[in-house]
Amino acid sequence: MNARRNFLRAGGILPLAGLTGSAGLLSGWANQGVAAGNDYKALVVLFLNGGNDGHNTLVPTDGAYNDYSAARGNLALPKSSLVTLGNAAGHSFGLHPGLAPLVPLYQQQRLAWLSNVGPLIKPATAAQVLANAVDVPPFLLSHSDQVAIQQGWMVKDDLSGWAGRGLELLPTELRNDIAAVTMNNQRTLLQGKASRVAFMSRDGSRYWGNGDVTNPQSNASAPLFTMAQWQFANEYQAEYARTFGGALADSALFARALQQATPPTADFGTGNLGKDLRALASVLPTFKNQGLRRQVFLVQWGDFDTHASQLGSGERSQDTQLGELGKAIAAFDQTLRSSGMGDEVVTLVMSEFGRTLRPGSGGGSEHAWGNHWFALGGPVAGGTVHGTFPTLTLGGPDDGDPNKNGRTVPTIATDQVGSALMQWMGLPANRVVEAFPNLANFSQKTTALLRG
Repeated sequence: MNARRNFLRAGGILPLAGLTGSAGLLSGWANQGVAAGNDYKALVVLFLNGGNDGHNTLVPTDGAYNDYSAARGNLALPKSSLVTLGNAAGHSFGLHPGLAPLVPLYQQQRLAWLSNVGPLIKPATAAQVLANAVDVPPFLLSHSDQVAIQQGWMVKDDLSGWAGRGLELLPTELRNDIAAVTMNNQRTLLQGKASRVAFMSRDGSRYWGNGDVTNPQSNASAPLFTMAQWQFANEYQAEYARTFGGALADSALFARALQQATPPTADFGTGNLGKDLRALASVLPTFKNQGLRRQVFLVQWGDFDTHASQLGSGERSQDTQLGELGKAIAAFDQTLRSSGMGDEVVTLVMSEFGRTLRPGSGGGSEHAWGNHWFALGGPVAGGTVHGTFPTLTLGGPDDGDPNKNGRTVPTIATDQVGSALMQWMGLPANRVVEAFPNLANFSQKTTALLRG
């Protein structure tokens, strides 16, 4: 009996065979991943839309600050405004003041920074890039393409992403039919080759028109559940019915989970990110208690395309958004620990690309390549900055821009980060290249981001 059916019956919903089976969509998921014990792991990927400026999130406070200040010009944060982080990767660092709530997590070794991360086809240096001596990912400065490439699109007809491929390659006993869950319209990261992606809104999408999906026997809901059982000889109509049925089942499941959840007491703030993370933190214990074993959640948020007005109190400034981010992330971690799941969830915060060191003409920055990310959770090897921190000089040894605008060439590949996370989830080491094909070009196929 699959996990969805167990969940719906536990919540008092009598599922319909055509709805919960979803055979055409779930054929890739054999044995539905119901845990015999307490083996639960979740990866939460928070994707910052627009290209967050990593140069103003993680800032050196030693002698390298002078290089930073000279290159950044009017974008440079005053050293006195930075929140002290400590020494790592050959530097002393400070954080953007909006991220101050993250400092205790770093000090508790629950949070780590990843320096100069980005998509790579093979290891590359700035000198090789400038000499056109190495293959680099296409469309490097395009928002839509880099969102997809960072999430695992291989620029082929196959639209799958690295987490979706990794989930399909997990041992059979770890799989389930709601392993890949998005909280927005983006799903590349989670898309598998043969499996489906579930959608969860922060309110559970309980009402479809007047129909309450948690009460399928009601007059308003019964027609929806009847439609989910319709059978068609026409291939397109049949696929529509299967997709409709899967979406209806997901809505019922997530709405019921949110009904059963205990509301968090931590202060997530009042913005959309806080609302999404609050809802997610509240339902994770329910998923664990239902016997699911592995799940990946995608949350996309923000407007970090800061070509202008990057600093200041404007609603879309980086300063304002990082303040919302720091508060929501700290509350998310606090809630997970309070519910006993602090060691079972890893959160990765990433973006499609970084920004130029050189400021733009409008008080902002332009699209670049390498960026600084962070990850948090009990399994994270925290309290440090992983990787090699770049030299912050225009035209310096890490600048791959012929115009010397400060577009750093990554020294950690996105795939290496994803590989470490998916292996923690249970991806066998001998199948890593199937999920991350570009890692065939790397001798080091992972990072030291996680403990053990």
